[in-house]
Amino acid sequence: MKCPACGYAESKVIDSRPAEEYASIKRRRECLECQKRFTTYEYIETIPLIVIKKDQRRESFDRNKILSGIIKACEKRSVSEEQMKKITRDIETHLQNQLQSEVPSYAIGELVMEKLKEIDEVAYVRFASVYKEFRDINTFMGELKSLMIGRKKRK
Repeated sequence: MKCPACGYAESKVIDSRPAEEYASIKRRRECLECQKRFTTYEYIETIPLIVIKKDQRRESFDRNKILSGIIKACEKRSVSEEQMKKITRDIETHLQNQLQSEVPSYAIGELVMEKLKEIDEVAYVRFASVYKEFRDINTFMGELKSLMIGRKKRK
């Protein structure tokens, strides 16, 4: 593993432990050249997913993009980092279990909104406003009304 500080190609593993509910292995490493310590994660190799964007471009699936969007939506909300990471893992697992190599970006967005709606409605509305590209206050109000109707039905 290449050291992020000096670029030296060899390091030793100091500690290994399961991470993210046993979905990965977290390793603490030490560079054999500069003795800087750093953390790496190992994940099970899975079918590479390709995301089909709105304009039909294709790009590799990146779980960090999902997590980044969730973090922005949950900013200053009482949603823990672990909850955000769990949503990301759950979505990635769901997509992998579909056994499709290509997935449209809107399907990923829908999954994120579904998960956010369950844990924090404000984060859900924030994410939806960007994802659904709300153009005006009427579109925004329509989404809020739909959320309120859904809440009443659940009670």
